[in-house]
Amino acid sequence: MPVNALFAFLIKKRLQQIALFRDDPHGAQLEVFHRLVRAARYTEWGRRFDYESITDPDVFRQRVPLQDYADLKPWVERLRGGEQNLLWPTDIKWFAKSSGTTSDRSKFIPVSREALEECHYKGGKDLLALHVEQNPSSRLYLGKTLVVGGSSAIEPVRADAYSGDLSAIIIRNLPIWVELRRTPAIETALMDNWEEKIEQMARETMREDVRSIAGVPSWTLIILRRILELTGKSDLMEVWPQLELFMHGGVSFRPYREQFAELIPSASMNYLESYNASEGYFAIQDRRGADDMLLMLDYGIFFEFLPEEELHRDQPRTVLLQDVQPGRLYAPVISTNAGLWRYMTGDLVRFTSVRPYRIQVAGRTRSFINAFGEELIVDNADKAIAHACTLTGCRVREYTAGPVYMGQEGRGGHEWLIEFEGTAPDMARFAEALDERLRELNSDYDAKRRGDRALVPPVLHVAQEGTFYLWMKQRGKLGGQHKVPRLANDRSYLDQLLVKAEA
Repeated sequence: MPVNALFAFLIKKRLQQIALFRDDPHGAQLEVFHRLVRAARYTEWGRRFDYESITDPDVFRQRVPLQDYADLKPWVERLRGGEQNLLWPTDIKWFAKSSGTTSDRSKFIPVSREALEECHYKGGKDLLALHVEQNPSSRLYLGKTLVVGGSSAIEPVRADAYSGDLSAIIIRNLPIWVELRRTPAIETALMDNWEEKIEQMARETMREDVRSIAGVPSWTLIILRRILELTGKSDLMEVWPQLELFMHGGVSFRPYREQFAELIPSASMNYLESYNASEGYFAIQDRRGADDMLLMLDYGIFFEFLPEEELHRDQPRTVLLQDVQPGRLYAPVISTNAGLWRYMTGDLVRFTSVRPYRIQVAGRTRSFINAFGEELIVDNADKAIAHACTLTGCRVREYTAGPVYMGQEGRGGHEWLIEFEGTAPDMARFAEALDERLRELNSDYDAKRRGDRALVPPVLHVAQEGTFYLWMKQRGKLGGQHKVPRLANDRSYLDQLLVKAEA
């Protein structure tokens, strides 16, 4: 069978399966639920919570507690030490490294063979299927896909187990038929030095027949601009005339949309967003130009949703898929085919539709900056501010920070407004200490700062005494229950405060 005919057959078959769970979402999720519980009933976790006797999701929710990474960590450490059949029946030999929690620089998420094949790989194939559905004349399969991964070093955990970014784990385990259609070479894709990697990726791929690109927008922009520098071309269509698709995720595409349109001046170019993480692949944009994504219900993930108002209650109660309401914010709670049970991802989503189920990612459950994949959390910021204060002999009264989105030079950063008690310190020294401590605390921030390729050093401003108080007062937010927003993934708070500081 010719390659194009085989590809078309597989795409058509998968689109039929997607249509099935669109039409019967609750039945699809119930099937996933029973398959997960049945598979894990003889694991240590399954015996602890008597999975053998769990008959439906309501019993499951009553019996099994909600989990976050702090709860999961002891199990992960045992898995990394070589024990098996703890959370999932098949051997766990891969651990996806992602940004840390308040007590850990990095998290290590178990990745099973089932999670790779039935979730992560399936999500990648479905992106292509949905693109072809929207573009029947597509010829993606005749060219190659440029895959822009993260920091791709693979580290041994023990003799037969490894950890690394999810992108590196996926690349290491790709089937041969996928590897043949991917660029750059695996040796380049797994390079750890980002400066060398970007240069090598650009030189390798600029002469390939690239028809689709997959990656985080910020890093992808850097590579695309380097390709234009090397080739002397004015836009990407001169480099890759058959380019037709950019598959993106990880951060909001909104700040980057105009920059991509300038680099790829093609009306037929398609942009598809996906919502995936180390813990699983959750949703894919299924309509051209839409700002929401279809919840993927047959990836071996059982979904619950925690209403935003339940987040900080002593005994929070989730709702099942059939009970969600459009427009409300929910924190997804997942049970997966890698042994994550009632695991809180830390995200917030908003349902835009329930027929079918489509969502938007609204942010994180805590303040954060993740404009470039750095996933900076308030705990990191608080510790870094305290460190800088110790080194420079000063005291900070209030602070806030937000992103500086990438300009034409292809780099972004963070901008901070800080109000000190008394005289401000040597700000160059303070900024250096802040940046160094953030890099120590957060491995993703450190990766983005390496070589100043994606993130430049932070820019700091000194606020006059009383700036934050007056701003909070004008917003009617004075009082102990109201807090200055420390980090935000947009500039709304920061820009308001900068105006106050300069007044």
